Amino acid sequence: MNVNALQTGLARMSPGSRRLAAFIVFAGPLILGVGLFSYIPVVWGFVLSFFEARGTVAPQRFVGLGNYISLVTDREFIRSLKMITIFGALIVPLTVGLSLALAVALRRIGCGRAFFRTVFFLPMTCSYVAGSLVWRMNLFNGQAYGVANMVGGVFGLEPIQWISEPSPPLYWVALVTVRLWLQCGFFVVIFLAALEEVPVSLYEAAHVDGASGWQSFRHVTLPSIRNASVSILFLCTIGAFQAFDEFYNVMGGVASPGNITMVRTPLIYLYDVAFGQQNYGYGSAGAFVLTLLIVVFSALQSRVVGFGRAGE
Repeated sequence: MNVNALQTGLARMSPGSRRLAAFIVFAGPLILGVGLFSYIPVVWGFVLSFFEARGTVAPQRFVGLGNYISLVTDREFIRSLKMITIFGALIVPLTVGLSLALAVALRRIGCGRAFFRTVFFLPMTCSYVAGSLVWRMNLFNGQAYGVANMVGGVFGLEPIQWISEPSPPLYWVALVTVRLWLQCGFFVVIFLAALEEVPVSLYEAAHVDGASGWQSFRHVTLPSIRNASVSILFLCTIGAFQAFDEFYNVMGGVASPGNITMVRTPLIYLYDVAFGQQNYGYGSAGAFVLTLLIVVFSALQSRVVGFGRAGE
């Protein structure tokens, strides 16, 4: 196309038409990509959840709510929900509590704050797959040369098989610590940003009133960072329900398939159903059930903490 003709054509366009053309040129590819690879698959997956679709993503036989009803009585799916509930009950309070404690400690450091902030944030640059494999093969590999067993050996403990199905289930130590290491630094940075917005005058007023350090933290710090705390709580909870990489890679080396079944999350179970058994209709229904559970749990959580109320 002649450049001069293009410039002439643009000059003849109204300002509104030029803005629309610019929007289409710059945002069009992004909108097309998001629609093609995100929204269309979601809509198609929802349609597919009402059909039987085995070995193909094309609907084969309409079953209505049959896939959803089957999920309610699916023992493996219910077991996976129990496992992820236990994981969430462990990882969410640990992440929020440790992140807040580290942020408060960094806030009080006079020098080197940028260095420690970078150190804590660095694990976020590591993929969950790589971190999980390091935890499985180096830290909790169950061998005498594993880091966890070497530390235990200093205190006279025998090597422990961490990633297995003993009682108590010690694999939770590996699963929780790897997620804690990978995500904690990100939330430390968020808490630090919130703490820096707390006016110093509030602490000065509390000190004048004779408040102790704990009282200042409880009555000044916590209320001031409430929005950040609730946001982090939501992110941790949603992330816990979506756990996949650490379970799949840390527990992938368990000897028997039965042990893998015991500790897999809903996403791993649905991944096996959809891509292993190629039951795409049933897998799609499970994905939407899991999404609904996350939405409902988040709504209940927001109700409990009062998030979204007038004046909050």
